[in-house]
Amino acid sequence: MKGLILSGGYGTRLRPLTYSQQKQLIPVANKPILFYAIEDVIEADAKEIGIITGPNKEHVMETVKSRKWDAKIEFIYQGEPKGLAHAILVAERCCWK
Repeated sequence: MKGLILSGGYGTRLRPLTYSQQKQLIPVANKPILFYAIEDVIEADAKEIGIITGPNKEHVMETVKSRKWDAKIEFIYQGEPKGLAHAILVAERCCWK
């Protein structure tokens, strides 16, 4: 089974927190929010996970790669956030056929 996690966007509604870091990397209980999503998808038995990234993808990629996961994780770049349907279309066109 495959899972898809959206991790893009600018986080404008969470400002001023998101001036210095991305919303998905804000720690909750000493762990980035994105890690909770990855753990839930793995717990649901997904063996492949696609993470939709936006303009600041390097920090997300670095943070996710800093930990060993029980699934293959692939990063899929979405040029600009245009919503859920667009993210799925980008993932499908890229590598999730």
